[in-house]
Amino acid sequence: MDLMFASLLQYMVYLPLVGFTLSLFMPASRERPIAWLSIATAGIYLVCAILLIAYWLFLWDFHSYQFTVLTLYESHDYRFDISFYFDKVTAIFLFLGAFLSFLVTIYCQNYLHRDSGYKRFFNALLLFYVSYNIVIFAGNLETLFLGWEILGICSFLLVGFYRERFLPVKNALKIFTVFRIADMGLLFAIWLNHHLWHRNITFSELLDSEMVWAQLQEHTTIGIMISLMILLAAAVKSAQIPFTAWIPRAMEAPTPSSAIFYGSLASHLGVFLLLRTYPFWEHLPFIVALVALIGLATSIVATLISYVQSSIKTQIAYSSAAQIGLIFIEVAFGLYDLALIHLTGNAFLRTYQILVAPSVVTYLIREQFFKFVPHQHVGKYGAIGKLKYALYILAVKEFYLDSFVYVVLWNPMKWVGRKLDGISENSAFSFIITSSSIGVICILGREYLPAVLTTAILPTFFAFVGLLMVLRSFTERKNAQFSWMLIVVYHLWVALAVTFYEEANFIELAIYLGGILLSGFVGNATLNQMRIREGRLDWNDYQGHVYQYPGLALIFFLSCLGLMLFPITPSFLGVDLVFTYIRVEQTDFAIILALSYILVGLSLVRMYARIFLGPHIKTNHEIPPRSS
Repeated sequence: MDLMFASLLQYMVYLPLVGFTLSLFMPASRERPIAWLSIATAGIYLVCAILLIAYWLFLWDFHSYQFTVLTLYESHDYRFDISFYFDKVTAIFLFLGAFLSFLVTIYCQNYLHRDSGYKRFFNALLLFYVSYNIVIFAGNLETLFLGWEILGICSFLLVGFYRERFLPVKNALKIFTVFRIADMGLLFAIWLNHHLWHRNITFSELLDSEMVWAQLQEHTTIGIMISLMILLAAAVKSAQIPFTAWIPRAMEAPTPSSAIFYGSLASHLGVFLLLRTYPFWEHLPFIVALVALIGLATSIVATLISYVQSSIKTQIAYSSAAQIGLIFIEVAFGLYDLALIHLTGNAFLRTYQILVAPSVVTYLIREQFFKFVPHQHVGKYGAIGKLKYALYILAVKEFYLDSFVYVVLWNPMKWVGRKLDGISENSAFSFIITSSSIGVICILGREYLPAVLTTAILPTFFAFVGLLMVLRSFTERKNAQFSWMLIVVYHLWVALAVTFYEEANFIELAIYLGGILLSGFVGNATLNQMRIREGRLDWNDYQGHVYQYPGLALIFFLSCLGLMLFPITPSFLGVDLVFTYIRVEQTDFAIILALSYILVGLSLVRMYARIFLGPHIKTNHEIPPRSS
């Protein structure tokens, strides 16, 4: 029976992947076959989900089930397993995802009729089903991170679906920027988990309260750090304080994807992460209180903001974030069943509200001409009046949440990057060659150097210089090839930094650099082709070259994914291997790599968006209004 259940569960994971793969080969002009393939995939998935849940209920009697599908890599101190896990939480999210996906897929077939991106939309939607599947079935953080990464790219593709317009592309970049923070948090948690358990810990093993409590008693600081990183990832994904401002920007996506992605499924994955890891952080009162506090603050702030929104979709988005804040509180208090019931109701309600939003807007516009009643004047004097006006202004300004994130995180990085703008291409490459030669000499003469120099100072130094390169690439606006090569060199420097460790393995470094070098070569060749055809790529603003060069745009996008360590090359596994070399006391080294990891993704995706997306730079193409 174990083998049968494992087989059924694997088929559930592979089914959306098969549908996505087949959709890639469908002709873009054939709308009906594309739609029916997607509907058939979602329908079969729903039937299989009901059968799997029924099988689990009647034959497994609500017991959890964990098994490992395959081991991607194993060494003496590291093991990367693709592991699946099924329990009550998985069953709820499985039914929720299968049912809503089927309904929204049916809705999409007519909603996007004759849209030029019809096939592209269904490709992105099926890819989202793949990533959602991997996340909810994940049996460990490594497997969950695999789906988590794909979710971020799906978000960028869906929000920026109307790629000829300015605002959808701009907002897609903003959302990807915030999601990159969640990716970093999860990666940091995986690194700390490796040092806490010294093995690949599974979610079923976390149910052993005595084992978890014993570890946290000995390593309380590491436990708090892991929990904070998990909370960071969950707060970002579920649009909680202070990251709430991204969710209305996501409404630039087509209505069906807004409903399925941000109204119901993806926005609740932060709750899923907290539920899945609750047996770990429930032993830490500080984290429990922090989860409840973040949920409470989000509920109050998001509710106030929703009252003043002029767009019905943004009203729904903020209302959903407020309800998710309440679900955070329920999870913090250990109310599992109530949280699952609450999130299920919220997901169904928000999906329905967003899908009917266009009809509601039409109705309200018509009604206001016949039954419009102006609001009564509210006095602005007195304590209550002043408080109301202050809250109103704060709500209109969205409590300055967007500005807060920029001031605290992005503006300091941009400031440092601009200070490096004076470094010319020739001086940068001269420095790279010189310092690289010094690094290689130090590695060859490692036995003659003090241990503290080779195991702590030099790796951190080279990683820091690599971070400066990424910052220089992040602020570059004139030469795209120079910015691209700085990212490639950064990865080479990361490999150079970890080579100082005696346990560094050539095979593991080859796994890391294999996809990097291939992606770097292909991407540089693509940019060179664009330079030959269009001249110097000055990407201060959006160029929109995807219209004339869709093939080059796709190749360059895939190259960007490879350089940002997306799971299409072995480098995705390599980044985990690189982090395992960093000792737990070398927090500065880990923070540098984490920041670089965020900025690399932002620099690459922005480069792709600026060159290939947005309104076309040539005036012989139709240019939509900037505010569309």
